Amino acid sequence: MVIRKDVRRAVKLFKDVVASRKAQHRLQGPLKARELREDNHFKIAVYFADGPVNMYQMRQWYQPLATLAKTWPVLLLSRTGGGTLKLMDESPVPVAYVRTVPQLEQIVAEQDIRIVFYVNQNPRNFQMMRYGRCWHVFINHGESDKMYMITNQFKAYDYSFVAGDAALARLDRVLWDYDFDKRAIKIGRPQADYFSGELPYTPDERQVVLYAPTWEGDRGAAAYGSVATHGVALVTALLATGTHRVIYRPHPRSGVVDHTYGAANKSIIAAIASANARNPHAQHVYDAGPDLGWQLAAADVAIVDISAMVYDRLATGKPLIITRPVNPTAVIDTSGYLSDCEWLHAENAAGIAAAVERLTHDEAVVERLQGWVQRYFGDTTPGVATERLHAAVAHLMEEWDRFAAVHDADIAIVPDPASIPDAE
Repeated sequence: MVIRKDVRRAVKLFKDVVASRKAQHRLQGPLKARELREDNHFKIAVYFADGPVNMYQMRQWYQPLATLAKTWPVLLLSRTGGGTLKLMDESPVPVAYVRTVPQLEQIVAEQDIRIVFYVNQNPRNFQMMRYGRCWHVFINHGESDKMYMITNQFKAYDYSFVAGDAALARLDRVLWDYDFDKRAIKIGRPQADYFSGELPYTPDERQVVLYAPTWEGDRGAAAYGSVATHGVALVTALLATGTHRVIYRPHPRSGVVDHTYGAANKSIIAAIASANARNPHAQHVYDAGPDLGWQLAAADVAIVDISAMVYDRLATGKPLIITRPVNPTAVIDTSGYLSDCEWLHAENAAGIAAAVERLTHDEAVVERLQGWVQRYFGDTTPGVATERLHAAVAHLMEEWDRFAAVHDADIAIVPDPASIPDAE
């Protein structure tokens, strides 16, 4: 077993190296053809040091960033070749490839970057955070009660944009001596203002059930994924009813760590294809697309794991079921919504149709959701969260002007890139 895992790691490492070299070669053309303005045009940077496998963390911000860029020009700073290729294909705002620290230095010198957004906690974030004449702001890639959301790493940033009161209460339990009034700014969930899209099926009398599990996690404490424990049974049961339409949207990292998890994911995808082949009118959906929104809005009931998908769905105010992790070491924060949610245990996964039926006709459950929606996101009236995001950015721009005036006579000191570990 150990030898097999070592072989898989070696194969993965080799594939990663090959993919990186291919990406470097493919980028030569786009980089030469791209014209990046050098006139201090960009005011906001979004720093992304990950590759394609974590692109979902950026995708959910595309539309809010595109709207923001109409007022304050936004530039994405990408550190990997594969990630840059994806961003150049998808992003509605300009992208700069900054593989090395000297290239990062050049962008900082050419542009008037005043705010830098971070969507994750990649260790390479610190290569950007050494620049002192801008605000470093953690915007994250989703709202949830996962252990990832209660890390002391929040203190590394000048500010953090959080969803609402639930996020503040969660952080208040773990962050010592943190100025919440100044450094944590509530913006709601601006992504929810863009929950729309063309349906890949024709609506009919079938009840639409979204199953959107997370990945298996890289340790027991974060083992929230349900594909291998719940997924095959629940999807098989729903496909067999003839009255449900399944939208299966697995996490992009499914199977990255656990081969068994990856095999279960492939089994579900194959089952959906077989069901559609038997009955094309069923129009079940395997969704691996970059757009997130239409799935959450269209589904009558959603089944999700402990992840940001819980809270994205919660923002719609529509029924949802959460899979209960099987791993006994998985950390479950029951101080918030998870203390009052509808759980699906693995042993009950095959009976999911009955659970969906009960939930659909339980008005008390929907009413209870509304209180949690308010606690997590505040006012979810369309457009309000976007307004709060813009107001937060305007506030930080004003603060930048204020501090820039105070430090106008200071000499900017930037460390020599050669002195920085892993400068490439």
